[in-house]
Amino acid sequence: MTDFLLSLQITALGMGLVFGAILLLWLMMVLLTLFTAEKESASLPAPEPAPVPLEDFKAQAAAIAVAIALADQGQSTARPLAEPPTTIVSAWQLGMRTRQMSEKGNSRRH
Repeated sequence: MTDFLLSLQITALGMGLVFGAILLLWLMMVLLTLFTAEKESASLPAPEPAPVPLEDFKAQAAAIAVAIALADQGQSTARPLAEPPTTIVSAWQLGMRTRQMSEKGNSRRH
């Protein structure tokens, strides 16, 4: 029974270390984001954009969609694939393959 309790203690210690490391990493990420985040300037509030009429919004959306489609059409990289070049077998490769084939052929006869 003592072996079982010892194995449970080792398991609990290992799992505690893993979760402790995860929590430590999470805490470090939170602290890094707090200290390295850019501070918003509180001096001037950001101006609110003027409301755009619905017709102008639709025209702008259509112009953006056309521009994206034209840019995507110009960047298309689809081309037919060329035939791969034939493989050139060196004399050494040809000798090795011939030897392997003859050995396979000889082993079947026995």
